[in-house]
Amino acid sequence: MPRVSIIVLNWNGLGYVEECVDSLLGQTWRDFELIVVDNGSTDGSLEVLRKKLPGKALLIESGRNLGYAAGNNLGIAQSSAEWIALFNNDAVADRFWLQRLMEAVDIDREKKRGRVGMAASKVLFYDRRDVIDNTGHLIYPDGLNRGRGRLERDRGQYDGYAEALFPSGCAGLYRRDMLDEVGLLDEDFFAYGEDADLGLRGRLLGWKCIFAPQARVYHRYSAGAGAYSKLKAYHVERNRVWVMVKTFPLSMVVASPFYTILRYIYQSFGALSGIGAAGEFTRVEGRWSLLGVLIRALVDAVRGLGKMMGKRTELREKSRLSDNEMARLLEIHRISLKEVALND
Repeated sequence: MPRVSIIVLNWNGLGYVEECVDSLLGQTWRDFELIVVDNGSTDGSLEVLRKKLPGKALLIESGRNLGYAAGNNLGIAQSSAEWIALFNNDAVADRFWLQRLMEAVDIDREKKRGRVGMAASKVLFYDRRDVIDNTGHLIYPDGLNRGRGRLERDRGQYDGYAEALFPSGCAGLYRRDMLDEVGLLDEDFFAYGEDADLGLRGRLLGWKCIFAPQARVYHRYSAGAGAYSKLKAYHVERNRVWVMVKTFPLSMVVASPFYTILRYIYQSFGALSGIGAAGEFTRVEGRWSLLGVLIRALVDAVRGLGKMMGKRTELREKSRLSDNEMARLLEIHRISLKEVALND
């Protein structure tokens, strides 16, 4: 039985999934199995994988686009290892990536620093490899999350020992024992925010996330859905509400509309001024399109609140952190309003 199962979810990744798979097959750490799930690709990438993977990895064909959560869950269900690594098809791993991740996990366990259930990689931009995509994630008080250190030049400022709030789903490592306890990715999310939801569920149940600064990954940011697409904007906004409702202390849930209004004010300025992600979205899709996406996302988020409240109740029955402890954790890993609203 391998120690690590690497799951790669492919959806129309022609032109980059090949390099992704090759980087994983070339890892110095060999005690792993590779499982590639194709989510109904129609661009020819499935045919490429069919030729490349026999004898090297397990290829699962879902036949249709199940979304990020369900697609990865399909791969996890076929895995057998102690640790599960989720890896984006638009990312490339440094050849020492898995080795450095596992070294970080083993060192932390030897020093008995707590129950390690997750590990975050250092994710850099594919075409600017001295610029950070994320070093784990931070979170805003209304449930929106963003990569720690995003767009900063990598000068080693995050290379000391530190916990992360949760890993990016781009290249996150998860302990099977944790997944058995907290459950898999929430398939109601479809895409975006599932890594935040999974990570915060793990934190509530007392699992820790470490950061492995030497485990480097190079990411083509949002190559699949598009960095400023309507699909992404809709799911990010809808799902951040569900993340908050499921995992935040009640006092923070009640206060969250205030923080959302502040964020909308800042993002409106960004949209009008061409600043940050909101400015880029309006440049690509138009201002009224942004408003329409936000309204639709919030309406659908409200429609799903009953189901999410039921999941919250189940989670709270198992939680090992009090509301005060969870609130302190979220405050430690909080992102500023300016950074979340006005940065790209």
